[in-house]
Amino acid sequence: MDIISQLQEQVNTIAAIAFNTFGTLQRDAPPVRLSPNYPEPPPATAPTAAAPSNPTTEESPSNNIAETPKLLSAELVKAAKQFDALVAALPFSEGGEEAQLKRIAELQAENDLVGQELQKQLEAAEKELKQVQALFNEAADNCLNLKKPD
Repeated sequence: MDIISQLQEQVNTIAAIAFNTFGTLQRDAPPVRLSPNYPEPPPATAPTAAAPSNPTTEESPSNNIAETPKLLSAELVKAAKQFDALVAALPFSEGGEEAQLKRIAELQAENDLVGQELQKQLEAAEKELKQVQALFNEAADNCLNLKKPD
């Protein structure tokens, strides 16, 4: 897998971790009283065995709500560090922007020359195809003219 694909995969991983982190924190957060004018929130209930649970929280020794954010943030930081390592592995462009623009112009000129050569070859192939078709038609006509009508 090339470095760009690895970077894309790591960005997807970071996004998934962030999505799961926010969802887990939202799901597991205890109710909080927003205003003294509102009644007391109902007591938090423990998740049942039938309820789906986050694999990250299952891996923790205890389903402690105080430990979950630490574990999830550590996982997110680890993924971000892996991303940084991949970015550091990218090849360094030498010569700055001017050298890059010069190289792009050289590659574009080379591409144009190759394109012109391919166009010439295409035209020659089309000309040869027309010749072959004409010869085939002539041969087919000659074969048909040799048959005696019934």
